[in-house]
Amino acid sequence: MIELAKRDIKSYVLRVGRLSKLQQRAVDTLSDQFCIPYDTKIINFEIIFGNTNPVIMEIGFGMGHATVEIAEKNIDKNYIALEVHTPGVGKVLSEIEKRNLTNIRIIQYDAVQVIRNMVPLNTLEGVHIFFPDPWPKKKHHKRRLIQNSFIKELILLIKKGGYIYVATDWEDYAQQIISVLTEFDELVNPFEGFADRIKWRPDTAFEKKGLAKNHIIRDIWVEIK
Repeated sequence: MIELAKRDIKSYVLRVGRLSKLQQRAVDTLSDQFCIPYDTKIINFEIIFGNTNPVIMEIGFGMGHATVEIAEKNIDKNYIALEVHTPGVGKVLSEIEKRNLTNIRIIQYDAVQVIRNMVPLNTLEGVHIFFPDPWPKKKHHKRRLIQNSFIKELILLIKKGGYIYVATDWEDYAQQIISVLTEFDELVNPFEGFADRIKWRPDTAFEKKGLAKNHIIRDIWVEIK
């Protein structure tokens, strides 16, 4: 368990979304197999997945379109997917069943608490944070997920040579993310700024909404030294 300064400000608002019948059935029948209940005990990835494949964590997968597509194309890797909203969890569970995926596990809980209390140190191959809530109003910037304190904890979980991959369509948030990541000597940015679009990252629903508003998509990729 990581013992660092706690951050009590939530980076999300828990909305009560309506589940489709398919999503509700998936939650009811598949949660025991593919969802990991939140706990304050460190989890064992080898036991959870039944193998020693590399583990990637995705934080805030929304409806999970990118999550399942990446997992399906990389069956030699395991994916821990974090999300607080039940409709997204139900959607991913239904896709797991539909695509016969065995390399995804879901934790439906606050990512800050999960990385602090459940993820073993120095075990992750990479972390994906695709289109986190931008909290666009200046008075709400303190709610943004990617802050110095959060990255400080996250780095401890990633193996040497691993990566953090962030994408956003909000320019000021992109600049903030670059600024935060630059503060850490443990991180190196091979692009020396914004990254080229990584070919294997699928489009997301939030990305399409941003493009419809003529927002520029920014990809940020850093690696652990």
